[in-house]
Amino acid sequence: MKRFWTAMAVTVLTIGLHAGCNDYNNTVQYNTGATITNISPSALPAGTPPGVVPNCPNTPTSKTNPCFTLYIVGLSTNGFQSSTLVEWNEGKLPPCTNSNGTANTNATNGCSTYVDATDMAAAIPYSFIAKPGTYYVNTWTAQSGTGNNGLSNALTLIVYGSANPYPLISSVSPTSAAYCAYSSPSTCGNVSITVSGSNFLPVSQNGGSSVTYTGLATYGIETAINVNSISSTQLKATIPGTYLCATDVAQINVINPPSAICIVNCPNLGGGDTNNPPAGQKATTQTFAITGTAGTNTCPAQVPPNPNPTVVEETPAVSQDGRFVAYASLQNGVSQILLRDTCVGATKECTPSTQAVSMNSEGVLGNAESHDAAMTSDGRYIAFSSAATNLVSSASVGRQVYMRDTCAGAAGSCKPTTTLISVDEEGKLVGTEAILPSISTSGRFVAFLAVTPSRAPNVGRGSSTSATVNSGLRQVFVRDTCLGATNCTPTTTRISLMPGDAPAGSSKPAGPALAGLARQIALSDGKSSTVFTPTVPIDDQVFLAIRNEKQ
Repeated sequence: MKRFWTAMAVTVLTIGLHAGCNDYNNTVQYNTGATITNISPSALPAGTPPGVVPNCPNTPTSKTNPCFTLYIVGLSTNGFQSSTLVEWNEGKLPPCTNSNGTANTNATNGCSTYVDATDMAAAIPYSFIAKPGTYYVNTWTAQSGTGNNGLSNALTLIVYGSANPYPLISSVSPTSAAYCAYSSPSTCGNVSITVSGSNFLPVSQNGGSSVTYTGLATYGIETAINVNSISSTQLKATIPGTYLCATDVAQINVINPPSAICIVNCPNLGGGDTNNPPAGQKATTQTFAITGTAGTNTCPAQVPPNPNPTVVEETPAVSQDGRFVAYASLQNGVSQILLRDTCVGATKECTPSTQAVSMNSEGVLGNAESHDAAMTSDGRYIAFSSAATNLVSSASVGRQVYMRDTCAGAAGSCKPTTTLISVDEEGKLVGTEAILPSISTSGRFVAFLAVTPSRAPNVGRGSSTSATVNSGLRQVFVRDTCLGATNCTPTTTRISLMPGDAPAGSSKPAGPALAGLARQIALSDGKSSTVFTPTVPIDDQVFLAIRNEKQ
């Protein structure tokens, strides 16, 4: 058996451990290049501006390729180098000039210029921003060594289109519904309404139109209701039956989002609420009556939110492009994992949506708490820990790690499925609970922590025979799911040592040493040590290196 701890010494796994029963972590991609603080400009209108616009550097005189200059500013303590290149949406822009100072004739469609340790510039063709969207800018500096990707953090450049229109409502049908006493959420039937008007948005760069209800049932707070279909002149929406609990004259409004997300120095991005018109427009709010005996109100009393002391905050998982966000949320009193598609940077028509992740392949939500979301870089595969017993037919008792294929971005037919990850054929996981998953970029490999609920006595350092499997310690496992691989059998490998275990060729027993709050695990083979620290990257190359070295 080859030694693999040398490779592991430069490999770090995500183990964010906290004292107590709730163990939450976050999977973070640590970049090892420069640190950039801002870009200028940070927002632009789509398309090429009118007038005379300079060509990109090195463009042949017979061609036209207008460019703008993007300036990137970084920290001097972790700055740029002469070899640093600017990346645009993950594509490297070659240097504008060669090392001898001559023009780089191979860089005719955008290029990078090193200025100094804190400044870079890039020539960006206007053809790159022909359509509205969100574009990502970072830098890359060549580096060597395992885990050194040379990438900086990424900043976004917002490209906006024309301002979204302000919505107008002409009518709502029906205009009333009968009062229905509130006794349970299923007592009263929902009411379907049709909102007619103009300037409604089926989709835009920043989402489509929404319909709101404001009345006694919402305690006077403008509240969005479900929209079932949208055209430019008609919205079909549903008023929940629970809103019929008080005789009332409620307000119906439509909100259009602005055409883009902008923080500072924003142009007019349009949109707006029919209840709060811009200058020169009139409010077109419509009313919806709840008919019955005047003054009747059986709506539940408004109770200020009372934070649940048993719920512990945990960090959401975000896809590499920022479009998908997975997070834990209480649904009917049970923590579930949800996935939000923000549509940020979507290349096709997209409507922001939220779907459940912690469910079985038939679409039934988990029947117990789910936490610890970890996501592949593209947002398609999500690993999580759950105590639910209905996610797969072979679920073990206690918290286990699962992976959900959400089919996000999948080509062709794809059915979302849920797979048990914390399983092995050798019985090393028997009697353990699995928490804190971390997933590789492709979703093939999932690392997790196995926890033995019982507290077995620690084995003395001098003993090499009395250690038992899962002796009360937290151990790190990696599951090769074989996702995307051919001629592959799924396997689970323990990559942390137990008390009394000794690597091949070592005369001394080795075991993990846990820090006081279990935030770090140190492993030693008598010659070198490996420290696993919280929130550090896991990718396929790391896992493949581990597997190959262990053979």
